Amino acid sequence: MTDKQKKKKAKKEVIITGFGGQGIIMAGRIIGMSAALGDHMHSVFTQSYGPESRGGACSAQVIISDAQIHYPYVMRPDILICMSQGGYDKFISEIKQEGILLIERDLVRPGALKRNFFSIPATRMAEDLGRKMMANIIMVGFCVSVTKVISKDAALDSVAKSVPKGTEEVNIRAFNKGYDYGLAILKGRGKKAAGQTGVTG
Repeated sequence: MTDKQKKKKAKKEVIITGFGGQGIIMAGRIIGMSAALGDHMHSVFTQSYGPESRGGACSAQVIISDAQIHYPYVMRPDILICMSQGGYDKFISEIKQEGILLIERDLVRPGALKRNFFSIPATRMAEDLGRKMMANIIMVGFCVSVTKVISKDAALDSVAKSVPKGTEEVNIRAFNKGYDYGLAILKGRGKKAAGQTGVTG
């Protein structure tokens, strides 16, 4: 790996967007906390609310770096996580060309988007676990498995410390559900790519 490649990998900018009540801010806080406390990186977390807290637009921004962070706001996200159509419409033009886009499958319609993206029915999966409010934790698990922006162990520790007391176990289950879903998608895409190139194994 060249020095230039190392430098490129050293900093990641993340935006998580949705509407109030989805736990967007908590998801951002968990990612930032995981990076700082678990993975021993520098991280900065900022949040933004629309005119209403519940139901209004909101977003969380996280910058993760192995060097000191001098500017706390995301300029061009490497990772964009959209849990609402409004958030998607607002931020889709800002993601880097090589950035990773994750969407809530049932709430975001990307239309004729000419880029690769990953989708998960996080809200439906949370409802299956009996708690619709855990869609954010499922999305964090999905993000960790697909992007590797933070380590799984650090994320699990932060989830356990961030959720209401008594709900740790079910939230960890929600995280693992999202994480495993991401791994399954990556595995499926790997098999498809291998089939297209005639590679086996």
